[in-house]
Amino acid sequence: MAKNQRLKAPEFSYSAEDGTTLVLRGSMTPSTRLQYAEVVQGNILSREDAWHRSVEFLFERLVVRWEIAGTPPISKQKELLARYRFASQDERVWIRGVLREHLAEHFPEMQAP
Repeated sequence: MAKNQRLKAPEFSYSAEDGTTLVLRGSMTPSTRLQYAEVVQGNILSREDAWHRSVEFLFERLVVRWEIAGTPPISKQKELLARYRFASQDERVWIRGVLREHLAEHFPEMQAP
C-alpha cells in the first residue's frame, strides 16, 4: 500500500451544548491497550493518581482534535495535552464523560476511568 493510501483509524465526534467538540480515534493498538491496563492498575501510584493518569492517558491516545467554541481547532498532540492540563473543572468533567462514552461504545472490554 502506498504511503498516501495508508489506512486511517475512524474518527468520532462528540459535541457539547456550547459548541465544543472532541474528535476521538476509533482504534487503539494492542500495545496501547496493555499500557492503559497497567496505568489503571496503578501499581506504583495511589488510586487517585492512577485515575487521573488513566484519563490523561486516554486523552493523549484518543483525542485527534479539540474544537473549542470561538477558537481555532487544536490538533497537534503537544498543544492538545497542554490545553487539557489547562482545562477548567467543567471541561475536565465533560471530557471524562466523552471518554467513558467512547470506551463503552468502541472499547467495551476496557475499564473506563
